[in-house]
Amino acid sequence: MVDELRHLDGIKGNLYLSESEYLSPATFHEKGKPASQIIYSNVKEIVEHQKYVFDTLWAGAVPAEQKIEQIEEGTVDHEYLQVIKSQNKASRIFTELVKSIEKEALIFLPSDKVMVRIDKLGIVNHLIRASLEKKVTIKIICPLSEDNKEILNRINKEAPSIQVLNGEGNSLFGMCIVDNEKLLRTEIRELNTDDFSKTIDFAIYSNRKLTVNSFKSIFDLLWNERILNDQLKVNDKTQKEFINIAAHELRTPAQAILGYAELAMMKVNNENAFDSEKRVSFMAAVYRNASRLQRLTNDILDVTRIESGSLRLNLEKFDLNQVISDIVDDYRSEIERSDSDVKLVHEVQNKVILVEGDKNRLTQVISNLVGNAIRFTSQGSITVKSEIEKEQNNKVRVSVKDTGSGIDSKIMPRLFTKFVAKSNAGTGLGLFISKSIIEAHGGKIWALNNPSLYGNGSGIGGATFTFNISLSQEPK
Repeated sequence: MVDELRHLDGIKGNLYLSESEYLSPATFHEKGKPASQIIYSNVKEIVEHQKYVFDTLWAGAVPAEQKIEQIEEGTVDHEYLQVIKSQNKASRIFTELVKSIEKEALIFLPSDKVMVRIDKLGIVNHLIRASLEKKVTIKIICPLSEDNKEILNRINKEAPSIQVLNGEGNSLFGMCIVDNEKLLRTEIRELNTDDFSKTIDFAIYSNRKLTVNSFKSIFDLLWNERILNDQLKVNDKTQKEFINIAAHELRTPAQAILGYAELAMMKVNNENAFDSEKRVSFMAAVYRNASRLQRLTNDILDVTRIESGSLRLNLEKFDLNQVISDIVDDYRSEIERSDSDVKLVHEVQNKVILVEGDKNRLTQVISNLVGNAIRFTSQGSITVKSEIEKEQNNKVRVSVKDTGSGIDSKIMPRLFTKFVAKSNAGTGLGLFISKSIIEAHGGKIWALNNPSLYGNGSGIGGATFTFNISLSQEPK
C-alpha cells in the first residue's frame, strides 16, 4: 500500500530502501529491461547514507496530487534546454524574450557595441516601453563608452527606472533572464560586426528552473560586485577630495600663523620698529587663524566620532533662546566690523524655551547655520527664529532664513552629506556634523530655497535651514 507519492523532475535512476537494507541498479538500463548488475547492502552506515539521499530528494519533490492537478489544468510547461547553433534563431529568441517581459528582465551584454546592435533591432525601445507601461524591473550590465553613451542617455531620460551598471571590459558571453522563468545564454564569436546575430557563436535556451536559478545567481553576483566596485570608487574619490580640501584648508591658517608669528618676533631696530598697536594686530591675526585651525581639527574629529558611533552628548537643561541671542550678538558684532549691509535679527516668540540637550553641540549647530547664511548673503537680512511647533507642543523649531544666493540645485540632494560645499572655501563637513548632532538629540534638520524675490524661480530669495528638538518642559 502506498502511503504517499511525490513527483520530482530530473530523476534518472532508482533505489529501494527498507529499515535495514539498500538495493539499487549498478548501471543504467533500457526501459522495460532489467539491469545487468545491482548493488545490495545491509551495512548500517550505507543504508543510513542512502536514506539521507532519499530524504533530500523527498524534500525537494511535490505531492503527486499537486502535480496531477497542474497537468490537468495545463499550468505546467514542458521543461526544455536547447542548444541553438542558428545565429538568426538565437537573435529572434532574444527579441521575443524582451517582448514577453511581464515582471523582470536581467540582461548581461558582453560589450558596448552589442548595446548598439540590439538598439538597431528595436530591443532598447521594447525595454523602455516595458518599463513605462508594465512597470517591470529591468537591470542591465554592459560596458559603457562613447559608443553607447547616446543610448544610455536616452534610457535615463525616457525610462529612469531602468538600472544600468558599467560592465567594465568586454566578455565572451551574454545572458538574458526573463521573469525568472526563461534564460538565453549566448557565446560570443565576433565583437566587431555590426550585425547582432553574427556576434553569436551558439546559445543555450532553457526554462529549466535549476538552470534559470543558477544563471540568475551568477547575474546577482555580477550585479552586486559592480555596485560594490562603484561604491569603492566613490569612497576613494571622496577620500582623495577630502585630503585635497583638508590639506588646503589646514595649510591656509598654518601659513598665516607662521607668517604673522615671524613678523612679531622680528628684532626691533631704529630703522624698522613695530609699535605696540602693530604687534597687537599681528597677534590678533595669529589668534584668528589658530582658532580656524582648531575648528577644522575639531570638525575632522567630530566626523570620526560620528562614523564610529562614539559621539556623546552632555545633557543639561538650559534656555535655548539665551544661547541663540548670544550667538546672534557675536555674529552681529562681526558683521558690523566688516561694514556689511546685512541685517541679523533674532525673532523670539516665547520668552524662555527650555530644552534638555548638549549646550555646546547645539551652539555648534546654530553657529554653523548662521555662519553659512552670512557667507552666502551679501545684502538683505538674516533672521533667526525660535518658536514652539504648533503641531507638536513638545518640540521647539529653530530656523535661519537668509536673502542670499540660495542652495544650488545640483547639491540640494546631497546637502547634508560629507564634503558637500557650494564654494571653494570650507571642507563641506559643517552640515553633515549638524545633522548628526540634531539627530542624536532625536530631532530633524532640513533646508529649502525661499521663493524668488523676482518670482522667476531663480533661488535669489535665499534659503531657510530649520531644525527641531524636544522641549524639556512647557515654555514659561
